[in-house]
Amino acid sequence: MATVLKLANVSKSYGSFEAVKNLSFEVERGAICGFLGPNGAGKTSTIRMILGLQAATSGSIEILGANDGRKVRDQIGFLPEERGLYKKMTPVEAITYLGTLKGLPASEGRKRARDMLEQMGLGHAAKKKMKDLSKGMAQKVQLIASVVHQPEFVILDEPFSGLDPMNQQGLEAMIRALADNGATVLFSTHVMQHAERLCDKVVLLARGQKAFEGTVDQARQTSPRYLEIEGALDVGQVRALPGVADVSELSRQDDAVALRVALAPRVQAQETLRAAFVGGLDVRRFELHEPTLHDAFIALTGTNPEDDQRHKIEGEAKA
Repeated sequence: MATVLKLANVSKSYGSFEAVKNLSFEVERGAICGFLGPNGAGKTSTIRMILGLQAATSGSIEILGANDGRKVRDQIGFLPEERGLYKKMTPVEAITYLGTLKGLPASEGRKRARDMLEQMGLGHAAKKKMKDLSKGMAQKVQLIASVVHQPEFVILDEPFSGLDPMNQQGLEAMIRALADNGATVLFSTHVMQHAERLCDKVVLLARGQKAFEGTVDQARQTSPRYLEIEGALDVGQVRALPGVADVSELSRQDDAVALRVALAPRVQAQETLRAAFVGGLDVRRFELHEPTLHDAFIALTGTNPEDDQRHKIEGEAKA
């Protein structure tokens, strides 16, 4: 498959602060790629460089065969994290207007706007003012506006932010449809479940540097499988069991303690449990957990994406 986005040793500095450090990754045509990382990891700076909105300090970027995103901007769709559509426009007017900015004739833009609003279950809202739509409805309209010109490459910055679960499902379906129709999608998110369900590959950033690039399954393999066990247990005895890499206490009640037992790579959980039973440990309950993308994110970046996003929201509220 052809590579449609390639970053090679890209760095971006603001004065003495290096926001992005020697970043390299590729995205193949038709892929859905998750661009993940905690706040301050360098995602926004990287997206701005890909779009050609700011220059890299060093390194090179190639997108759709061009060395500057501005040269192929009509082939790119972009949904920024900071949303904004003209409040007095109707959805059809807003989508049509933004389509014309990408070279789409107004008549064709209006037709596509009506068709896409119907497909997204928003036909009834086509003639309402943007200011009268719910946040979820407005977000769908803005996504439609960003892809109405049928771009080859779509960049979505935190597209699920603020949406209820039903609207999140609708947005996931829309992203899948974009890829099914041949578009390449790069999206950032702090909700690992979305990336886990959607992505062909993920790129994780931490402190401006690439922490991981590969498939979701490959990312999961960077985090250990673990057992959750409960009983009248001694942490030292559990830690001494074969195949145990680490033990942490989850909770304690009366004579019972719940432990998270991380397993060493390639260890079978049955081996560890068999040793526990043979050794007479009082295991009353056990459950094997396969690592998730959320687990891998924490292992690779040292941060919890949901905690990170909550701190950001709290900071914005105080401001």
